[in-house]
Amino acid sequence: MAKFGKPSYESSNSNPRDIFAQFMDLPSGTFSGPDWNRSLGSVKAAAIESKLVCSLEELYKGAIKKMRISRVVLDKFGKQKTVEEILTIDIKPGWKKGTKITFPEKGNQERGVTPADIIFVVDEKPHAIFKRDGNDLVVNKKISLLEALTGQTYTMPTLDGRNLIIPVTDIIKPGDEVVIPKEGMPISKDAGKKGNFIIKFDVMFPSRLTAEQKSYLKRGLGGADV
Repeated sequence: MAKFGKPSYESSNSNPRDIFAQFMDLPSGTFSGPDWNRSLGSVKAAAIESKLVCSLEELYKGAIKKMRISRVVLDKFGKQKTVEEILTIDIKPGWKKGTKITFPEKGNQERGVTPADIIFVVDEKPHAIFKRDGNDLVVNKKISLLEALTGQTYTMPTLDGRNLIIPVTDIIKPGDEVVIPKEGMPISKDAGKKGNFIIKFDVMFPSRLTAEQKSYLKRGLGGADV
C-alpha cells in the first residue's frame, strides 16, 4: 500500500495562501491579491440600479444630493449586521437623463460573494415651462393672430432666475421659431458651452369673425372690400 508523506514547507511562518498553492502543486503567489477570492469561487452580485430623479434646474445649475442607504455588512467575526450609510452625489451641470453614477461594492456583504455595485440612473422631472431636447431648451409659446401679424416683445424666464427680453418684429407664421444661441443647457463634456434656447410659436387663429372684422382685415391687408 502506498503511503503519502506530509507535504514539506519552507517554514512554519509561510503565507497560508502559498501553503495552499504548494499543496496544489501551483506556483507561490497564485492566490495573492484579488485573484484569491476568484480562485475560491467568489462571484460578484448583480448591480443594483435606482432612479435619481432630478429637476431641470438641478441639471442646469448642478446640485449635491445625499442618498441614505441601508446595507448588510460582515463584522470582524463574520457575522452580519445592518448599517446605514450616506452616499453623496455631485450632479454636474448638463448631465442628461440616463447618466449613471456608480458606487462600487456598496451592496450587501455575504461570505463568498463580492458585494454588488449600486448604480444611480439620472431621470429628468417634467418641467412646467421647458422641454429639453439634447442640449437645447424648448418653449412652446401660444400667441394670438394679432401678435403674429404685428409683432411683440416677449420676456422669457431662464432656469437660473434671469429674464431674456426677446423682441419679435417679423410676421410669425405657424411653425416658426426663434433661436437664442448659448442660452440652453450646459454641455457637461465641453465646459463653458451651452445649447440653444428655442421658442416655438403656436399661432391661435380665431374660430370665427364677424362681417365687420372680415372687412377690416381685408382693408388692412390690402384686399378689396365686398
